[in-house]
Amino acid sequence: MKVTVKYFGLVAEAKGTNEEVLNLTAPTTAFELKQKCLSPLAIVDQDSVQVAVNQNLDENIILKEGDEVALLPPFAGG
Repeated sequence: MKVTVKYFGLVAEAKGTNEEVLNLTAPTTAFELKQKCLSPLAIVDQDSVQVAVNQNLDENIILKEGDEVALLPPFAGG
């Protein structure tokens, strides 16, 4: 099953890309995918990164073929 993962802000910088397509072989939640994508990166507060699936914030969703997953770091500014 293929899903598109989009990276933003410091996550994109740490990953070295803004987007990639991943092939998942087992049922996976958005939270599990977040852990898989972030674990090799040097991001201090990985818990602050939010997960959106098809533009809905919910890390408990079980991913389906064609889903778009966005990893969103905390935003600052005003």
